[in-house]
Amino acid sequence: MSDPGDAPPGGRPLGEPLDWTPVEPPARIALRGAHVLVRPVDAAGDAQPLYSVSHPPDGDPAVWTYLPDGPYRSAEHLREMLSWSQTSTDPLYFALAPLPEERALGIASYLRITPEFGVIEIGHILLGAPLQRTTAATEAIFLLMGHAFDDLGYRRVEWKCNALNAPSRRAAQRLGFTFEGVFRKHQVVKGRNRDTAWYAITDEQWPTIRAGFQAWLAPANFDAHGRQIRPLGELIAAEPAGSRAAAEPDGSRPR
Repeated sequence: MSDPGDAPPGGRPLGEPLDWTPVEPPARIALRGAHVLVRPVDAAGDAQPLYSVSHPPDGDPAVWTYLPDGPYRSAEHLREMLSWSQTSTDPLYFALAPLPEERALGIASYLRITPEFGVIEIGHILLGAPLQRTTAATEAIFLLMGHAFDDLGYRRVEWKCNALNAPSRRAAQRLGFTFEGVFRKHQVVKGRNRDTAWYAITDEQWPTIRAGFQAWLAPANFDAHGRQIRPLGELIAAEPAGSRAAAEPDGSRPR
């Protein structure tokens, strides 16, 4: 017989009970893949290469458009921010350094880290031109997602971006995130309104999405010129019943 104390008050529905233990926050560690090293930021060594790939004459400052900071006046100015990032725990910043050179060509972070609920976001992503649309860039996000779910035991990994940031929204869908809606007038960034598009992957979705990434990253999925044979979206299997991706406002679904 069930305990009457288990009944919801007034018969109102409640969420499922959980045997839940809060998880640990992520640490400043290195994650090595086959194509990229995701490692703690080194302000002294990373400032110049990151500045070069995100500022003229060789870089495009447009990569800073939807970020809360940047572009910077000089490599030294960027170094000051990176020095601060070395002490920050939320956001927790990482340099994205493709192999074998291990030269920082991008940055990403864990942020809005909530260990008591098992929720974490991947964001503040900057990809210099040499890193954009590369296997290394995709693998870097996969490593961060896998560390959160598989190593630390988080229940939910989020992806948020300016609702006007079409490339980031396409990336979220390609990476297997579920679109959950737009928070209107969510922030003020660089003196402008920001409506924020929310995406997430939950722990019950992750095994299917992880298998899709593993199939995509397999050497057999690339031809002799390093071009993908099957897109990531095709290799991420259908999501479990009850957690299917919501359609974007234009009706599109993850590819």
